[in-house]
Amino acid sequence: MALLDVKDLGVSFATNDGTVNAVNGVNLTLARGETLGIVGESGSGKSQLAFAIMGLLAQNGRARGSVKFDGQEILNAPPAIINPIRANHIAMVFQDPMTSLNPYLRVSEQMAEVLVHHKGMSRREALAECVRMLDAVKIPDAKGRIRLYPHEFSGGMRQRVMIAMSLLCRPDLLIADEPTTALDVTVQAQIMQLLAELQREFGMATILITHDLGVIAGFCERVIVLYGGRVMEEASVYPLFAEPAHPYTRGLLRAIPRVDHEGGELDSIPGSPPNMTRDQQGCPFAPRCEFAGEDCAETLAPLVEYAPGRWRACNRSLEGMA
Repeated sequence: MALLDVKDLGVSFATNDGTVNAVNGVNLTLARGETLGIVGESGSGKSQLAFAIMGLLAQNGRARGSVKFDGQEILNAPPAIINPIRANHIAMVFQDPMTSLNPYLRVSEQMAEVLVHHKGMSRREALAECVRMLDAVKIPDAKGRIRLYPHEFSGGMRQRVMIAMSLLCRPDLLIADEPTTALDVTVQAQIMQLLAELQREFGMATILITHDLGVIAGFCERVIVLYGGRVMEEASVYPLFAEPAHPYTRGLLRAIPRVDHEGGELDSIPGSPPNMTRDQQGCPFAPRCEFAGEDCAETLAPLVEYAPGRWRACNRSLEGMA
C-alpha cells in the first residue's frame, strides 16, 4: 500500500476576479522512503497541491478529490483527524524560514512547544531533544544558539532550524516547499545534502517542490512536471532528463544554463503562464508550445503511460517532436 495516494485532486479559490483553478485533476502516489520531485514554473500549482495535502489551504480555498495517507482519507478532514497526522506523520518545510518562524519568540520556545504539545514531554526533556535535533542538522554550538531569536541566524541556519522543527516528531513524510529559495549556491548544496542524509537516517519519504531542475536531478528518484495545475509528464529522474517526452519539459531543460555552451542568449519559453480564472478546454501549454496544433487548443490530452513507468499528457506523438 502506498504511503500517500492522491487521486483527481483539484484546488480552487474564490476571488474578486472569479474562481481560480490552481490544481486540476492531479494524481500521484508515493511509497515509503521514496523521494518525489514536483517541478514547474511559479503559478503552476505546486505549493497549493502541498497545502491541500496538509489541509492548510487559505479560507477561500476549496479542495476536491481524494488524498489518502497510509490508507486513511485526510482531504478536508476535520481537525480531530488531520491535526494528529500533521503532528506525528507528515511535516512540511515552508519556503521562507524568516516568515515561518515567530520573530518574537526564541527558537527554543518554538521548537520545544512541538514536543511538549504533541509528545507530552516535559520542557526540560523537550529542550534536550531540540538541541540533539539542531546538532543533527549541523547547527554549530546548538546548545548555546537554541536560545537565540530567528533574526540572529543567517538564512541558511534559519532553514536548518525549520528542517529540525519538522523532524522533531520523526515524520513518515516530509514535504519541502522550495527549501533552497533565496539561498546562495553553496548553502543550497549544503541544505540538499543535509536533507538527503536525514532522509536516509530517519527512513522518511520526501516530496520536494521546486522550480530548480538541478536540485531535482541531484536529490529525487521520480519527477512530476506541473503546468497550469495539471501533470504534463511523470517519470524517473534519469529517463526524464535524458529523453523528455513533453514540450514543456523540453522547454524547462533548454532554459537551464550550460557550462558547455559559450556565449549567446539563454533559451526561454515564449509567452506567459495561463490565466487560471479561465476554463481551459485544451492543453494549458498549447499557446506557448512549438508543436501545438488546432486540436491542442480544443482537446485536453489525458495522462497516459506510453512506456513502463513513464507518463505524458500530449496530443503530439514522440516522433512528431523529433
